[in-house]
Amino acid sequence: MTPSPTSRGSDEAEVAIVGTGPNGLAAGALLARSGLRVHLHEAAEEPGGGLRSARLFDSSVRHDICSAVHPMTASPFFRRFGPVRDGVRMHTPEVSYAHPLEDGEAALAYRDLSETSACLGTDGPGWHRLMRPLLDHTGRVTEAMLSDLRRPPSPRAALLLAERMLRHGTPLPTGFRGAKAPALFAGVAAHAGSAPPHPAGAGVGLLLGHLAHAGGWPIPEGGSDRIAAAALDDLLAHGARVHTGQPIDDLRRLRSARAVLLDVAPRGLLAMAGELLPDGYRGQLERYRYGTAAAKADFLVSEPIPWRNPEISRAGTAHLGGTADRIRAVERATARGERVPDPFTLVSEPGNLDPTRAAPGKYPVWAYCHVPNGDTRDPVETTRRRIEHYAPGFSETVLESSGTSAARLEEYDANYPGGDISTGAVDLLQTLARPAWRLVPHSTPLRGVYLCSAATPPGPGVHGMCGYWAARAALRREFGVRELPPLD
Repeated sequence: MTPSPTSRGSDEAEVAIVGTGPNGLAAGALLARSGLRVHLHEAAEEPGGGLRSARLFDSSVRHDICSAVHPMTASPFFRRFGPVRDGVRMHTPEVSYAHPLEDGEAALAYRDLSETSACLGTDGPGWHRLMRPLLDHTGRVTEAMLSDLRRPPSPRAALLLAERMLRHGTPLPTGFRGAKAPALFAGVAAHAGSAPPHPAGAGVGLLLGHLAHAGGWPIPEGGSDRIAAAALDDLLAHGARVHTGQPIDDLRRLRSARAVLLDVAPRGLLAMAGELLPDGYRGQLERYRYGTAAAKADFLVSEPIPWRNPEISRAGTAHLGGTADRIRAVERATARGERVPDPFTLVSEPGNLDPTRAAPGKYPVWAYCHVPNGDTRDPVETTRRRIEHYAPGFSETVLESSGTSAARLEEYDANYPGGDISTGAVDLLQTLARPAWRLVPHSTPLRGVYLCSAATPPGPGVHGMCGYWAARAALRREFGVRELPPLD
């Protein structure tokens, strides 16, 4: 997938981008389509960041290394970016996510909201009231949640979100009485990796939860690297150059560029430019907090997971955490740095949806669990036990397995400090000031230098919006460009 570093255009870069994750690629696409000479620098031998796939065990089966399921391709950037929107085939399951409980019971978030509500018993009407207004205003809700936090949201979207974030992100009563609906929401809110209940975590749950019904949680055919490949092809077609295997350890190496966009964690900026930064800003970056980590497990299995409840196999994602109370207790303990025996775990079986991802008798299983930041344990055995609890016989299907601890995840991608795939704790303060208090949040005190990683608004996820907002700011401030190029 690594493109040739040669393409049309001058050798002199007007824009230098460090990091080729989804945000670096999004920023590059906007800037290159604006007619600027863009050079992208990637420390790894292969571009893509969190959008990488590989043949881990068998040449016929491809595994996603980081991200696998992509609800946030519903972002304003990806909705408009034709090379991904029209060029990458997506497989969307009928059940966006599933939440197994004990004794074979399960809560299922179908793409159809009415079907979901009908399966939640006494809490069905409550779930419908929670999600229906968000669906009716999904465009404005999504734009509000994925904004740069400096533009006033739609009043209707703001009111809908604020009321629900308070009800589901604080100890206030949620109105649910059964077990399924609370577990369903707690599981999707746990994607934030913050200690619940928390308004920021509830916001993540509302965004992802309503997208499960607004269009579903798609999986790219062939693997997540298809998204990166489509973006890279577009960049090269617009004259960009991509340099892989070239870590940038000193920002001064890029001084000839008029604008520098950094798809790096705050500690990455400190390493590249620490002595160049003013004391106040440097201090804010040093105090920036990283949160709960992920530990990744990959399995090659001989058959699909034998879930006790077979309906779970229809879902693109399964959340393994038990009841809502149990999820909250485990997530709080993990955030405190405790090693729990039954961590919150996410599982996906892409081969169930995408036939190109499996071979006869060989299926990929993608999973990760939440662990304390910097945890060094291999997660394979813990993850295997978590799946086995809800799918007896799973262990007998495992042909090969591989684990990546939280500490090793940081070695794989420096944007995951201590294994924090959110590139910073997701809480209210760091949502409003991510990573520092700035009038233009993606700018830095250094002229022409911008941050565009998940450590900037709107935060984590494969949505490209951090790069999009940073590129918009750079176009306006450094090049005087206010009219954005078409992305189709």
